[in-house]
Amino acid sequence: MLEKKPAKEIPNEDQVKLKPILGIRPGVYLACLYGVILLLALFFILLYPGITNPGLVLSVKTEPWGAAVLVDGVYMDTAPCEIFVSRGRRRIELTLPGFNTKQTEKDISGRIFASAIFPEKIEIREELEGTNPTEAFTAEAAEYAAWTFAGEPFAAYQIPLSLSEGVYRLGKAASDPAVRKSMEETLEASARFAVTKAGLRDLVRAKTLLDSNGLSPSPLSLLGSMEMMIGFLEDNPGAAVWLAALLGNDAGNVLTGSSWYKESNRETANNPRPAPQSNSSIRAGSLNFRMIPGGLPISGKNFPRGIAPETFYISETVINAAAWDAFLDKQPRWKPENIETLIKEGLAKEGYLEASGALAAPAEGVSGISWFAARAFCEWLSSSLPPQFASWEARLPTEAEWEYAVKTGALDSSGFKDSRHFWEWCEDPFAPLSFLSASPAAAKALGSPERSLRGGSWVNSSGSVGPETRASLPPAFCSPFVSARPVIVQKAASR
Repeated sequence: MLEKKPAKEIPNEDQVKLKPILGIRPGVYLACLYGVILLLALFFILLYPGITNPGLVLSVKTEPWGAAVLVDGVYMDTAPCEIFVSRGRRRIELTLPGFNTKQTEKDISGRIFASAIFPEKIEIREELEGTNPTEAFTAEAAEYAAWTFAGEPFAAYQIPLSLSEGVYRLGKAASDPAVRKSMEETLEASARFAVTKAGLRDLVRAKTLLDSNGLSPSPLSLLGSMEMMIGFLEDNPGAAVWLAALLGNDAGNVLTGSSWYKESNRETANNPRPAPQSNSSIRAGSLNFRMIPGGLPISGKNFPRGIAPETFYISETVINAAAWDAFLDKQPRWKPENIETLIKEGLAKEGYLEASGALAAPAEGVSGISWFAARAFCEWLSSSLPPQFASWEARLPTEAEWEYAVKTGALDSSGFKDSRHFWEWCEDPFAPLSFLSASPAAAKALGSPERSLRGGSWVNSSGSVGPETRASLPPAFCSPFVSARPVIVQKAASR
């Protein structure tokens, strides 16, 4: 039997043997090296942050919440929040529109050891006192109105709850009857901008919060809120049509089948009785104006108004070249060569007084003017009125006046899409649901980021525009399809 030889040992070539350094064994100097690395790591974690940037964390809470927190005049965050403040004497300011600003100075120290992991904290709690809750809530409502033009939100884009958050912050002030009345009127004016489901939710939430002075509503206050909302809808013709279109799906179908909807959708003025006509006319600033006697309420299926304008004069045409040249001669700042200055001042946009090439208007009239430019023209025209019209003034027509002029035959409505017509600026801030009632003062204070347009131009498709068609643009916007038609009305102080 053959004897099995033992396997030959193969040396491990991956093995590394450290040599002593200065007579110090590897085990000793490696332990020292690891210790130094650990000490450095602990230094940079526990001490370095506190040495290079000493300070502490301020935990700021305010009642109501939402106040801006400023440190030495620099905005840091919105309360409630936690912010890091570096060492030194610091000025802390808490500001919220409609409330007194709270200001305090603090000596900020902060420990050095472990400040990044376990920072020192101090808490600031402040109750802000209201100064002008009415003005503050109007500002919140104006923001709500501005978000109307951004469309319905979706997963990646949401809108703030401006109205309801404003009510929450100002709820205590609503215990004052005068403040409550003002906020109620502002909510009614805001309803004219509820054209998205998100906007409607914010509006309803704001109403229920207001009825409980900014606190969580009780079952009893919810019933009261619902009763008042139903009363508001019943008092506003067209509300059923608006809600059915906005809610859609099952809720909309329930509404469209109701007698309330059918009554609201009924055309109330298919053939309105013409108002008494007058041959009275005047000429001012190269424009002919025709008198429109007041007295006939106007209404319609889509935009019922029930408003009877007072007697006024309306231009038979939009602003013509002769009138505009006379205006520019007296007001040269509005000349097209000053476009850069006008844009800088927010009075116009690119395209001011431009109507050339493919977009050239086949109609006679001046287009490409902003709402601000049209208003400036009317101010100049007021100074050009005959002496017997000293108590009158020129301005842009309200939507009600414009529609009234069409329905009484003063404006030719045979075709707003032909070569004779432009879209025309109106005086009103644009509210999508203008048929909903609102206090004139609240509506004016709330305003709108856009201005109303009426009519239609030669570029609109057949049947797409008519006497009740509405549109809007930002007031500085300039379009070759837009012009203006002034009216002459009695000054408010002379009525």
